[in-house]
Amino acid sequence: MLQPYVPLVLMLLLAGGFAVFSVVVAPHLGPRRYNKAKLDAYECGIEPSPQPVAGGGRMPVAYYLTAMLFILFDIEMVFLYPFAVAAGSLGLLGLVEVVLFIITVGFAYAYVWRRGGLDWN
Repeated sequence: MLQPYVPLVLMLLLAGGFAVFSVVVAPHLGPRRYNKAKLDAYECGIEPSPQPVAGGGRMPVAYYLTAMLFILFDIEMVFLYPFAVAAGSLGLLGLVEVVLFIITVGFAYAYVWRRGGLDWN
């Protein structure tokens, strides 16, 4: 009864064993050449400093709106791609559901647009 799942379980055990083996062995086999640059914090290419950022250290709202827009695009593609593949077999109910989803995502786009997230200046 569980015979079809044996290869899947073996693959999961093999992948888990390899992950654990890699984490345990890597510190012992890897190079140990530490220097100041390697131990410093890396901030997306910006040199880290103990001084606060100009303006009190607050991030601009456009940064968060851009991140939200990226997440919206990702979510939209994750849900729309399967619909595009199976559109013929879903019928009218599937079409209505996708239209409602697009309308819901449209509200989020309108919010980002209204807040200035699409002004790339």
